[in-house]
Amino acid sequence: MKSWRLLPLRVDEPFYSMAIDEAILRLKADGKSPNTLRFWRWRPSSVSLGYFQSLNREVDLEVAKKRGVAVVRRITGGGAVFHDHDGELTYSVVCGQNDVPRDIEKSFEAICEGLIRGFKRLGLDACFSPLNDISVGSKKISGSAQTRKWRCLLQHGTILIDPDIRLMFELLRVSPEKITDKFISSAYERVTSIKRELGEKPSFEEVKEAMRLGFEESFGISFEEGELSSEEISLAEELKEKYASSEWLMKR
Repeated sequence: MKSWRLLPLRVDEPFYSMAIDEAILRLKADGKSPNTLRFWRWRPSSVSLGYFQSLNREVDLEVAKKRGVAVVRRITGGGAVFHDHDGELTYSVVCGQNDVPRDIEKSFEAICEGLIRGFKRLGLDACFSPLNDISVGSKKISGSAQTRKWRCLLQHGTILIDPDIRLMFELLRVSPEKITDKFISSAYERVTSIKRELGEKPSFEEVKEAMRLGFEESFGISFEEGELSSEEISLAEELKEKYASSEWLMKR
């Protein structure tokens, strides 16, 4: 049975979280980091932009500043995502490209299967919604983004536990006249959360453990708990400067 590394649940500022993911990806490509699964929370709550997105088109920066929400650009593609400090757990997988199917949709499905089995351990009947979402019923409960570089793959995404839906739509570029109770009610028909489905909010550690077991089952692997290496930490500290820079954030 193959063994992957499992990192402890972290709570980090967004720039460092993005830097950690890229550091692991780069060092995995150099043969210095193992296949890795990690979970983290955002502090403060943040919006992450997809690599190809325009900052001004996607995020209301005045609302973000007023509400104390940070904004960061990811290395992965996809859309803008609100990450609620108190309502979301984020996961990240770094592995070799040969560890998942070559087809992009099938690779999303393979990794999301670990989450789906985790949701089922929590009592939720979740399913894959192409290209990169997981749904309960017809409602999204998880979304993911991916990049492939240097013969390796990074996929990370959301696990919605109890997010602030109204704040989400205030931050993302939705016209003010649409931010009504009717609009929010409509959003609730498209997005759900673990708390909403179960009627109670599990702890972050409970969700992490369920997802860990789900990944072990779906990939046929075992996890060894580990820490970031000194080289990963050093590279992440260096990359953090890039993610925190206005040049990176406003590059599109």
